[in-house]
Amino acid sequence: MEIEKTKAIIEAILFAAGRIVKISELMLVLEKNEEEIHTIVKSMQEDYKANHRGIEIIQVEDGYQLASKKDLYEYIYPILDKRTKPSLSTAALETLSIIAYNPRITRAEIEAIRGVSADACVYKLLEYGLIEEAGKTDLPGKPMSYKTTEEFLKMFGYTSLKDLPELPRYKLDSNQQIVIDDLVENEDNSHIDEENINTPHSKIEAPMPEREGEE
Repeated sequence: MEIEKTKAIIEAILFAAGRIVKISELMLVLEKNEEEIHTIVKSMQEDYKANHRGIEIIQVEDGYQLASKKDLYEYIYPILDKRTKPSLSTAALETLSIIAYNPRITRAEIEAIRGVSADACVYKLLEYGLIEEAGKTDLPGKPMSYKTTEEFLKMFGYTSLKDLPELPRYKLDSNQQIVIDDLVENEDNSHIDEENINTPHSKIEAPMPEREGEE
């Protein structure tokens, strides 16, 4: 099968599907292996960039989707939806970040981290489709856990959760308050010379709230 015809077929499939199409689905239809699919789609992505197209192919976990380019959103949104553009409060973003970095976290654990009720934020994130239920845990009462969705990855431009920015290193002071490493490098690092100033320090994680029933 000629490469250009294969590209046309993939483009047609992604356009008609209107969703994330799994790589396994493309492999089945095109009778090609995963590496070949990746190579062809990568070439298509470069074609779209070179020709200044208004669409692009994005990868979300183990699939691809045809999407409009993010920088054209302001022109598309008024045509497709006249409602007020949805927005997330700071509290909702904080809750979303906690869930993204801690898949299968419970509401009680979120509240333990934030120090306030998470009910409203969780409901709003579920409404927007940015998080979903991840199943009941084995904790007493079997509380529901939550994780982010593919919609979250698409909205923030990530291929997978592995692309999330690395969290800053932090320590706990005597009052169990988080202190950023870069701000507390004093006596312990006074001996570090200029040559070794960029040597990474050991990462000290603040403990997650203990689950009931754990030692």
